[in-house]
Amino acid sequence: MEHISETIRSYMERYLSWVSMPMIRWTDVVEIIIISFLVYHLLKWIKNTKAWSLLKGIIIILVFVFVAALFDMTTILWIARNVTGIAVTALVVVFQPELRKALEQLGRSNVLSGIIQFDPTRVASELFSDKTIDELVRASYEMGKAKTGALIVIQNNDLLTEYELTGIMIDSIVSSQLLINIFEHNTPLHDGAVIVRGNRISAATCYLPLSGNMELSKELGTRHRAGVGISEATDSLTIIVSEETGRVSVAQNGELSRNIDESFLRSKLEILQSKTLEEKKFIFRKGGSRNEKKTDK
Repeated sequence: MEHISETIRSYMERYLSWVSMPMIRWTDVVEIIIISFLVYHLLKWIKNTKAWSLLKGIIIILVFVFVAALFDMTTILWIARNVTGIAVTALVVVFQPELRKALEQLGRSNVLSGIIQFDPTRVASELFSDKTIDELVRASYEMGKAKTGALIVIQNNDLLTEYELTGIMIDSIVSSQLLINIFEHNTPLHDGAVIVRGNRISAATCYLPLSGNMELSKELGTRHRAGVGISEATDSLTIIVSEETGRVSVAQNGELSRNIDESFLRSKLEILQSKTLEEKKFIFRKGGSRNEKKTDK
């Protein structure tokens, strides 16, 4: 009996030592969180770009390579080993714009901006005046009633100089009459975007990057995709007036809010106007969604 109990005890000790959990340090937990965060955003970025189709193609190729390794198909394995290095270089070249955009978004991420203290000198004044808000709202909905297409980009912290250089410099006070005249059909300045810096219209007929977000509605045209594209590349706010429907939309942080009313647009502009004051109050900020949000009634 004693021999049996010793046998059971030794067996249990071996079993428990095999199933025992390894010691987990706090650095391991932090490492898991960082890796999960990076993998999640990598997959999210891949899904919203043409890299999603590429990933599915790579998975199919890997399945074929696995089958070749399983059955020792030496020719296929030799080709795979010699092509891998060239393929990686080719992928970096082909997807250079998407990779650049992903790194820019990572650099502007709220993860670091919420922790690092902001420069107190930036809260001395508002971004633009109440009169500018009134003029922007009035112009947007008057153009909407007339079904005049418009694209108005309002600069925040990120400079839009490289986009201003693609257009014609104006440097004029923001007024609804001027904006309506700029976007009037068959006028020299109606094509492209207007960039507003502070209380002044800095440039018109500016070219903007188009968004590659696959989740955007297929019914959206170039104007809306350009508005979302500039909001993905910078922290600006873009007002879009549809030429087909006359509906007003706003794009910010890669998020498109469609068919908005005057009060919604005004609140968005007021939040942007007083953003520097809010940054002084809050140290941590919650990141926003990048999915399209419809407010159609």
